[in-house]
Amino acid sequence: MDIRTTAKPHEQLASLLAEDLGAVNTLIRERMASEHAPRIPEVTAHLMEAGGKRLRPMLTLAAARMCGYGGPHHVHLAATVEFIHTATLLHDDVVDESAQRRGRPTANLLWDNTSSVLVGDYLFARSFQLMVETGSLRVLDILANAAATIAEGEVLQLTAAQNLKTNEAIYLQVARGKTAALFSAATEVGGVIAGVNEDQVKALYDYGDALGVAFQIADDLLDYLGDTSATGKNIGDDFRERKLTLPVIKAVAQATEDEHAFWTRTIEKGDQRDGDLDAALHLMGKYGTLDATRDDALGWASKAQATLETLPTHPIRDLLHDLSAYVVARLN
Repeated sequence: MDIRTTAKPHEQLASLLAEDLGAVNTLIRERMASEHAPRIPEVTAHLMEAGGKRLRPMLTLAAARMCGYGGPHHVHLAATVEFIHTATLLHDDVVDESAQRRGRPTANLLWDNTSSVLVGDYLFARSFQLMVETGSLRVLDILANAAATIAEGEVLQLTAAQNLKTNEAIYLQVARGKTAALFSAATEVGGVIAGVNEDQVKALYDYGDALGVAFQIADDLLDYLGDTSATGKNIGDDFRERKLTLPVIKAVAQATEDEHAFWTRTIEKGDQRDGDLDAALHLMGKYGTLDATRDDALGWASKAQATLETLPTHPIRDLLHDLSAYVVARLN
């Protein structure tokens, strides 16, 4: 039976996995509690209850269920993935000095940077406790490597974000680190816990990797094309924050001497003036870099879809196919 409807793929997945997601949410509430530090659940709840899609834990649940898993530990792994994700968001908002996430004030704005960093550390520790409870060293290895890769990607971004020598290969390395690493780990551990063969584990990893890259490229493109009410960000926030994302990298690669001087002033030196965002958009339009970036996102979404062919026939597989199309359909 085809369960696909007019609802968005992640909404359909949430409906199909409603019982598992309920168990994940219960476990998250239990593990983010603290007898001695009430600020921990306060800060964590502010972010976790801000309307996020729970996409990453859903990927773990979906992979496990699609592969026939019938035990309890997919719930632990999904909660682990969400804790890692939430910890990175708390830290990211401090690093980026962000004031808004998902249309709401950030935790570091409502409390302070110290609280955000320490609560993020607490969630990382909780995530490792949950991993251990599965009893699988391989799962622990996958998620520990993902946590390290995420941190590495964030540090790489610090040096690459405002350096005009940053090319598409470095951008891809950052995207794989900060975003795709957790997507691929989320899907891979679902297959590992279900005990599927190595070809299928690899396919699940490849699906998460390609989906994560497509997601990050689309997210960066939405900064220049998106609806502020839908994204919770203002158009051009990345430009104002001097982030060298893919549309700009493509424009810099084709820039004339004068255009390169513009990018040097606005991105590397941070000397931004009235009208600079419009000028940046004009240059991206001149070289078609927004369209080229969209094509890249579509290409990665297609790669994600191709990996599903070796996985078990299942209604969830159909939804994962649709999900990879949806993450880039937001660009239309």
